[in-house]
Amino acid sequence: MLTTNAPALSFIKPFLLFRFRAFSTSPRTISIFPATKLHSFHSRRSRVCTFIAMTGNNATAGVSSPEHVAGKWYSVPDLRLRDHRFTVPLDYALDRDVSPKISLFAREVVAVGKEEQSLPYLLFLQGGPGFECRGPTESSGWINKACEEFRRGTGLSTPLSVSSMLQMKSAKDLVDYLKHFRADSIVNDAEFIRVRLDPDAKPWTVLGQSYGGFCAVTYLSFAPQGLKQVLLTGGTPPLGNGCSADSVYRVAFEQVIRQNEKYYKRFPQDVEIVREIVKHLAESEGGGVLLPSGGILTPRVLQLVGLSALGSSTGFERLHYMLETAWDPVIVPGAPKLLSYCFLKAVENFLSFDTNPLYALMQETIYCQGASSQWSAQRIRAEYEGKFDAIKAAKEGHPVLFTGEMIFPWMFDEIHALKPFKEAANLLAEKKDWTPLYNIETLKNNKVPVAAAVYYEDMYVNFKVAMETASQIAGIRLWITNEYMHSGLRDAGGKVLDHLLGMLNGKKPLF
Repeated sequence: MLTTNAPALSFIKPFLLFRFRAFSTSPRTISIFPATKLHSFHSRRSRVCTFIAMTGNNATAGVSSPEHVAGKWYSVPDLRLRDHRFTVPLDYALDRDVSPKISLFAREVVAVGKEEQSLPYLLFLQGGPGFECRGPTESSGWINKACEEFRRGTGLSTPLSVSSMLQMKSAKDLVDYLKHFRADSIVNDAEFIRVRLDPDAKPWTVLGQSYGGFCAVTYLSFAPQGLKQVLLTGGTPPLGNGCSADSVYRVAFEQVIRQNEKYYKRFPQDVEIVREIVKHLAESEGGGVLLPSGGILTPRVLQLVGLSALGSSTGFERLHYMLETAWDPVIVPGAPKLLSYCFLKAVENFLSFDTNPLYALMQETIYCQGASSQWSAQRIRAEYEGKFDAIKAAKEGHPVLFTGEMIFPWMFDEIHALKPFKEAANLLAEKKDWTPLYNIETLKNNKVPVAAAVYYEDMYVNFKVAMETASQIAGIRLWITNEYMHSGLRDAGGKVLDHLLGMLNGKKPLF
């Protein structure tokens, strides 16, 4: 097991306030937590017809204002929860009276008996982009640890849905809407809520998981005055100007190849099973098999399950057990050999594009600052000389490689839920005028305490990229480990959160 505490690098100074938006059912997403009290905030952004002015009343005192509606407390085991709804501008660059409005839904979570205590907040930023936070069902894992330390709010937002995006009149209208759902808007939303939630507008702690960490670094860049401390778990983004997607995917494909090798070493019997499935799909009419949703399972769609299967704990096992169900038993002599309904449904569940289409639309945009992505993953995949050609691998007797956190243009032809958004996806891939997401000069002068868990074998956030980023953030402390995968925050109970907090509160000295 590799594990090290890397010393601090330096610190950050305040810059200008940016936007906070998280991805949700039509709009953006947020999560928040106060100390000793666990507050979980779901911010769900959806269009609202009228603008309501927010007065900045104290949400924790249960007082609602026209722009902020706080619900009543309710319970799950060992936790008390309360829902908050905020009305915020879609576009913070416009005058507030002019901008369209969307609603943010935030869930406040706190330990039982601490509802009225004045506790510091922990804002949790979920990974993605385009995935909602899970609603807490009990006080366990890292949520339990957060309740010991903070009054916590976790934003459990629901991403823009397939059906709601179809309300847009054109692909251009959809792109003009989606451009307000990146990390810069998320930061503005967070600041909008922070100064209204706490009457003293105290800075809060931010915990960013995966893409949530990318958002936290944007927060450090443009609104550090709102931050008390920042905790990153598998979420240190590339900081380069232009579009850094190409450099990200070059190292990502290498890590994906290594993860495939590890998978087949664990389950060597699956090499032939996957080859057999690929041959069956390639030989089927239309080059694939109809999925329950109406899409087509082609060999390259099958490869997409690596996104969930290869990079998180239990992913290998879940993939293996899914492959065990691949074929229907032949119960009538002479009946053709067919892929089972259970297997086809399981493939769709692995992919989640029907419930979280924003991920497919916005994935490459998170790497863009003033430049287009030009379908980066597709271009970089072509550099690997057919290693990811599933049909060729099956014919030549090689293991079929699954892919990872990459989005490809053909997905908008073959995945049923994504078909209506093909034109919008192409416009997003060509879009050049993306706003800045990071300010390196500000990061080099950082004064906000930052601790980051860097997973040595992370398939989603490459170790080398993470280390390059860390060198640009003054004062950051690194915990480098291969004990956990990208999902370490969820998998390790409260251990990851406890370790990072210990690095900032003196329990884990620099040397």
